[in-house]
Amino acid sequence: MSLATKYVGLDVSKQKIAIAIADEGKQDPRYWGSIPHTKEAVRKWVQQVRSTDMTLEVCYEAGPTGYVLYRWLLEMDVSCTVIAPSLIPKRAGDRIKTDKRDAIRLAQLFRSGELTSIYIPTPQDEALRDLVRAREDAKEDLNRHKQRLGKLLLRLQLSPSNGATPWTHAYEEWLDTLQFSEDSQRVVFQEYRETIRETKERMKRYEREIEVQEEESHQAPLIQALQALRGVAVLTATTLASEICTISRFPSASAFMSYCGLVPSERSSGETRWQGSLTKAGNAHLRRVLVESAWSYRYSPAVKRKMRERVTGLPSEIQSIAWNAQQRLHHKYRSMMRKGKHKGTLVAALARELAGFVWAIAKEVERLDQKKTA
Repeated sequence: MSLATKYVGLDVSKQKIAIAIADEGKQDPRYWGSIPHTKEAVRKWVQQVRSTDMTLEVCYEAGPTGYVLYRWLLEMDVSCTVIAPSLIPKRAGDRIKTDKRDAIRLAQLFRSGELTSIYIPTPQDEALRDLVRAREDAKEDLNRHKQRLGKLLLRLQLSPSNGATPWTHAYEEWLDTLQFSEDSQRVVFQEYRETIRETKERMKRYEREIEVQEEESHQAPLIQALQALRGVAVLTATTLASEICTISRFPSASAFMSYCGLVPSERSSGETRWQGSLTKAGNAHLRRVLVESAWSYRYSPAVKRKMRERVTGLPSEIQSIAWNAQQRLHHKYRSMMRKGKHKGTLVAALARELAGFVWAIAKEVERLDQKKTA
């Protein structure tokens, strides 16, 4: 006996979940109601609507509430799919947005197969990603604090007489000598400097934990292997590993490049083909570190002391991929420079190919791991 399927759309917010159900066939979806956003409320709802002659297929949009609801539903043996919000079809002229309408629209599109799911990280992957992103947030905070102090000094027309570059050791020594006639400005200056110091200490704590995870986390083999690439040290390698999670979700290098938003946008029709700037769709964290690392390939291929230390003990296959990356990307850099390409275009092209080498190393790590466990 075949079971009927009910397609459920959930509009999830911090406090409540709006629910709509679409039955098999062409009937209009119906709004079921809303429940509190708690595990017990979700469990009670599942027990209320589930029966022995039907199956539930549930979906909701990825958002700030994360994947806890997804894991709750899996515990209750309910199939759940998390949807990419940016790929949900939009109707032209629709100017009314409510939780009820969103839930009904999700159920309708889910039943028709028009929604695109996303990859759900494991709790371990999510924890490592949170650590890396927290360090990125601290870096952004540090830059903001430095800018605020710099604006204070600019308003007061204070600048180092020796022409010291901002935030070098000489600049810090100059800051130590500053005196203020007004107590209020002195307090502001001291608090800004203390905030900068505290943020630097916070960054160091994050970085120490990242170094621990390099050796102890489930992603340690991948983190260590990625450091064979030029321009990829422990922070960049951990960022790549935490955002990739598992390379098996990318069937090809081009799929990974597209996920990073490093492929050119395109508008083609008939005989006309036009390619423009990068799509910048997908994972911005991966794109940022790949672009930063790509600048390292303007230098001639070499394996110097720090890199020798990183590659020591790595499988020869991974070392070979990393060496090929150095040769290919440096050749591409020189070729594009001779053609007079803009530096932004050049580094984008290098970052795109570097993503391909990251994919190749991750696939090799996966193959070696499977061989070891076989």
